[in-house]
Amino acid sequence: MTTHDEERIALFLDYENLAIGTREALSGMQFDLKPVADALAERGRVVTRKAYADWSYFDEDRRMLTRSHVELIEIPQRMGAVRKNAADIKMAVDAMELAFERDYITTFVICTGDSDFTPLVYKLRELNKKVIGVGIKASTSALLPPACDEFLFYENLDGVEVRDPSTREKRVPRDTPNGQADDAAASSGPKTLESLDGLITTTISGLQRSGQGAVLASSLKRALLRKDPTFTEADYGFRAFGELLANLVSRTVIETSEGSAKGDPLIEVASNPDESDAFGVLGDVVKKLDGSDSPIVLSGLKNQLRKQIPDFSEKRFGYGSFLQFVKAAQTRGIVSLNWDKDLSDYAVEPG
Repeated sequence: MTTHDEERIALFLDYENLAIGTREALSGMQFDLKPVADALAERGRVVTRKAYADWSYFDEDRRMLTRSHVELIEIPQRMGAVRKNAADIKMAVDAMELAFERDYITTFVICTGDSDFTPLVYKLRELNKKVIGVGIKASTSALLPPACDEFLFYENLDGVEVRDPSTREKRVPRDTPNGQADDAAASSGPKTLESLDGLITTTISGLQRSGQGAVLASSLKRALLRKDPTFTEADYGFRAFGELLANLVSRTVIETSEGSAKGDPLIEVASNPDESDAFGVLGDVVKKLDGSDSPIVLSGLKNQLRKQIPDFSEKRFGYGSFLQFVKAAQTRGIVSLNWDKDLSDYAVEPG
């Protein structure tokens, strides 16, 4: 795939719907754009980002979005449904205007659960635009997902972990005392081979889930740069991307095969025998905890697993979150996973 074949994406966020939906449905969590941005990076290049809200109600969120280069569209302060309708209309008008004025935009991402946007989705598809929806399960109308070409539930995205309400931490503003965001300290993390393994395997898995089929080395590198424009193999001690890939192959993190062009191999996550062992330990842990009086909740299960496997990381096996790993275990009949409204968490039982 050449650069010209990549999807050009326009991102529109009905921010009040997202922020309130996340807080009410996900144990008070705050909406974070990064999991959405990473999912879109696996699908193409985001060329415009717009968010709509009365920003006087979302001061901290505004700083987070600004750091992510989102254009904030201010909706005049009005009451109730009048303000909501103003935001909906402005967002729909801007999306349609962009569809007519920017022919190169191939995909529109509408982040909302509001069924009022269903006519917009249909109209964009009539204009031969692909439409991806993003919303919170509990606040997404049943009418909206079927109207889209693809719909992503926020809580299922890589990097979104539903937390135990009793241990929830307050979000700490990521601003330095002089008012400037310390982005490097907040988001980069240590450049270790372990972190590289997780980054590579989750990105490959994401590219495959997005329907791109076989993943070429060149496609992987572009997706990594879309996730983090500062990505460089030199940070991990490699002189070239090919050398980085060779190291991953030698450590059985990935497998490669000959691609259509010389020097651009096909890449996939290596089959890992340790994965079966990890599933087995998970099953044993759940069986052991099943005898206690309190229910087994997802938010505390990873720590229990690490008591048996201290270096456990689901990203090592290509899963973007622990929830994905447990769902894979459920598919294999090892555990049973169900959402518990009273616990505001997933309840886990032996399979």
